[in-house]
Amino acid sequence: MFLESAKKAGSIEVICGSMFSGKTEELIRRMRRAQFARQKVEIYKPCIDVRYSEDEVVSHDSHSIPSTPIDSPASMLLLSSDVEVVGIDEAQFFDDTIVEVVQKLADRGVRVIIAGLDTDFLGKPFGPMPALMAIAEDVQKVHAICVKCGSPANHSHRLSKNDKLVVLGEKDIYEPLCRHCFNAAMAAEAAEAKPDQNPEA
Repeated sequence: MFLESAKKAGSIEVICGSMFSGKTEELIRRMRRAQFARQKVEIYKPCIDVRYSEDEVVSHDSHSIPSTPIDSPASMLLLSSDVEVVGIDEAQFFDDTIVEVVQKLADRGVRVIIAGLDTDFLGKPFGPMPALMAIAEDVQKVHAICVKCGSPANHSHRLSKNDKLVVLGEKDIYEPLCRHCFNAAMAAEAAEAKPDQNPEA
């Protein structure tokens, strides 16, 4: 009885941070360790994420692992009963139903490992990530390096003028910045966008 209950101990782990911080790399590392331990794993990502591959989770340094693209978190509940570990990449792109879904998976005894951006390009909490962090047994916040000053970076600064919430891109569209450099960049952009208060007659 004790061994059976231990086998069914589910959990939720969240890996979060800015772009280029190694979130996906850490997710892949944990999933590969589970595979080495001969555990049955499944990995999911949002269908909209086709930057490197349509059917793989790929890190910025080109490590990859096979995955299943899905539109809805509910699809994960159709897992076969012997799956032991579930990986989810780019969780910020899913709707809020992912919170209930991962709770159900963990209650079934599944270890759920989630990677995602904790804040958007404006520095605001991103999608379901705050709720996922709140219900997780373990949260690891990883950092990139600020391209301006070299400090630990926790913001994903968008270089393009597009103000849509979801804009997929890499180093040509985003750069990692620390709090100070991010605030300075946002202030400069706000000043640039403000109309001239004293136009010449």
